[in-house]
Amino acid sequence: MSEFVVLGFDAPDKADAILNRLVQLEKEYLVDLEDAVVAVRDSSGKVRLKQSVNLAAAGAASGGLSGALWGTLVGFLFLNPLAGMVLGGAIGAGSGALAGSMSDYGIDDNLIEKLAETIPVNSSALFLLIRKIQPEKVLEDFKGEHASVLRTSLSPEQEQRLRHALAAEAVSSSGTESPAAATA
Repeated sequence: MSEFVVLGFDAPDKADAILNRLVQLEKEYLVDLEDAVVAVRDSSGKVRLKQSVNLAAAGAASGGLSGALWGTLVGFLFLNPLAGMVLGGAIGAGSGALAGSMSDYGIDDNLIEKLAETIPVNSSALFLLIRKIQPEKVLEDFKGEHASVLRTSLSPEQEQRLRHALAAEAVSSSGTESPAAATA
């Protein structure tokens, strides 16, 4: 079962930066993200959402491929496989894009919009749906990020560990505090 976590940040670009780091950790097989959305509230108060999975593009790609295949097969029946491939690919891409834009995957869009409206001006939030995670390694990488936990489906113990890790100051490999932490 996936875990749901929403983190709030004071800077509008911080959620994007954290998501980029999580994507790198995903390439190292330390975290498996099912879905991620960044919400940014700009200085005028307008909320922008950035989905990590573009369903319309994914639907168009898979629909175009299957449409081209079926179109080629039908084209062979009418002795014009090239026209069948082109026409089938176009119809498949269009129907796949339409189906992708109408489907909802991962985090519920209504919940995202409702929570995104609560973040302050010039700030951001990161919505995560996590399949699997190596918590010790991932939490160590995000120590001292000063994010607030807005919502979570974690157990109370796991949520407390997350809050503690995000509030803790980063420690360098020599065991001493980082210069930024020492001046604080």
